Amino acid sequence: MDDALPDASGPVRELAEIPAIEVITRAAVMLMSAAAEKLGLAAEDPDEAPQRDLDEARRLITALAGLVTSSAEYLGVHAGPLREGLRSLQHAFREASAYPDDPGRGPGENYTGSVG
Repeated sequence: MDDALPDASGPVRELAEIPAIEVITRAAVMLMSAAAEKLGLAAEDPDEAPQRDLDEARRLITALAGLVTSSAEYLGVHAGPLREGLRSLQHAFREASAYPDDPGRGPGENYTGSVG
């Protein structure tokens, strides 16, 4: 065996041991955190946050909505907090937009319904 090649069985084996719900929840939390950063919510004044990027936030919120909606039946006790976090991000996006989307047309609302 060539010692220069990494052992691919290590990370694969570890990932195989993680329950699906934990992978889904971790992905959702990562999407939430990234969307909050892109909305500038970590800054003292989100309107002046240099990392604010509403186009990127829209994509992240939509991906989160798809993940949470499609996996809701598996989320158990995690479903409520993830839905609430998603709703909060959707509202923050609407407030941050100079020209808010029509109800039902905001990020992820095609999956969640209008949060308008």
